[in-house]
Amino acid sequence: MSKSIIMRLSCIALVCLFLGSLSSAEAATKEEKRQSVRNMASTALNRLYDSRPSAREAVENAAGYAVFQNTGIKILVLGSSHGKGIAVNNQNGAETFMKMAEGQVGLGIGVTKYNVIFVFDTQDALNRFVNKGWDFGGQATAAATDSVSGGSFEGAASVSEGIWMYQMTDSGLALEIALKGTRYYKDGDLN
Repeated sequence: MSKSIIMRLSCIALVCLFLGSLSSAEAATKEEKRQSVRNMASTALNRLYDSRPSAREAVENAAGYAVFQNTGIKILVLGSSHGKGIAVNNQNGAETFMKMAEGQVGLGIGVTKYNVIFVFDTQDALNRFVNKGWDFGGQATAAATDSVSGGSFEGAASVSEGIWMYQMTDSGLALEIALKGTRYYKDGDLN
């Protein structure tokens, strides 16, 4: 395939992705959008518990958790993704609706849909994430367990002190080598 055909197809895919997200987002009321995010989070957590049963104990015993669904597109050297999610305080049940945005630079092509689930060991870590937002770069370190929780964080990565992350691909295929920057922040429309 020639470069011009790939570029045209990529542009068409970006426009379709953008228009599709606009039309579905405008039709729903605020409460319908909130419920949609809650349903997504419940589905993602159930998928996580099916694949990693020990994660249930980690989520239930944590200060709180956050679940996001992200859709991304990567075309040659640039890529981006966006998503919505919810952070839940296990102590008082408070919900905070959030957004995420990601930019990438590196070789690749593809469209992906995936879930990210954060587990917060402490109330302070949860509060910092919810109230100040969070920027995520390359600081994730592979870690399956810690000395306190034993095997409850199997399959998770430690991304910051007191914060663990699970990531599950929902659908899509991407081949990439990239540097990524991701920002998580409160959703002003749903809170």
